[in-house]
Amino acid sequence: MSEIEMARQLLDNVPVSKLGYVIAYLQGITADEASDDRFCEKLLNDYRNDPERGEYVSFEEMAKMSGVDINGL
Repeated sequence: MSEIEMARQLLDNVPVSKLGYVIAYLQGITADEASDDRFCEKLLNDYRNDPERGEYVSFEEMAKMSGVDINGL
């Protein structure tokens, strides 16, 4: 049995409730790296230009504010 046949057989056995996970995974592994980079850059630019974006808090500062010891993770 070829790998494509095996994948089709497995797909036939995936419950409908879990097809979203399969689709998301397949989209992720077949995505064009350049397209992904452009998408991420657009998200970052949208965030930077959002007048309601709020204040930046570093990971370390948020951990301290939350009482989390990041060295203990």
